[in-house]
Amino acid sequence: MQRYFSSKLSNNYLYLNDDDIYHIKTVMRMNDLDKIEIVYNNKLYICIIEDIKNNIKFKIEKEIDNINSNLPFITLIIPFLKETKMDLILQKATEMGVSEMILCPMERCMVKIDDKKLESKIIRWKRICKEASEQSKRLTISNIKTVKSINELKNLEGHNFTCSTQEKVKNIKKVLKTIKSCDRINLVIGPEGGISEKEENILNSIGFTSISLGNLIMRVETVPLFLMSIIDYEFME
Repeated sequence: MQRYFSSKLSNNYLYLNDDDIYHIKTVMRMNDLDKIEIVYNNKLYICIIEDIKNNIKFKIEKEIDNINSNLPFITLIIPFLKETKMDLILQKATEMGVSEMILCPMERCMVKIDDKKLESKIIRWKRICKEASEQSKRLTISNIKTVKSINELKNLEGHNFTCSTQEKVKNIKKVLKTIKSCDRINLVIGPEGGISEKEENILNSIGFTSISLGNLIMRVETVPLFLMSIIDYEFME
């Protein structure tokens, strides 16, 4: 059953935006009395489509009980990347349960985005996360934030880690076994050229522990998938 997100509830009806309505009518070619899933305020409802040809409505039929995720609140701090890589990370990280992504400029970023372009890009990135949340049947949409520098990461709550290529740092497997009952995990991922030594030192000074992902050097777009696969496995019941 197709899932959508709503921001308005009134008189036992939920409301969707124009893009979702277009998708229902034109892409999915649904009809009156067809049923869809709609998430509102992190709750899931089964809704019946009414009057699809004129003033389409979505009447709540019932609320569905959901099993809460065992995952902690995961924040990925990622650099600005080329469009295809950024899109892939946003989509797949959302599908795998990331709660929030913070975009942060880093020394070795190959992409620079000025403030004028950033606003329109964030709108597009949020749409990618929304569609990925619907596809993966989540109750929440991964949030997107931006910071001007890594120094702004200083006051993040939770367990803070940065993915490092340095030798003699603990690997992620050992680290996760020591924080089994945590509520929040924040993970910094470097750009194509990796996090610079200066940046890693700054991160260490503001409370981020350097961790290793093993002996393999992965592409930047692979790292979030690797991280979330391990985290999902460790916290799965």
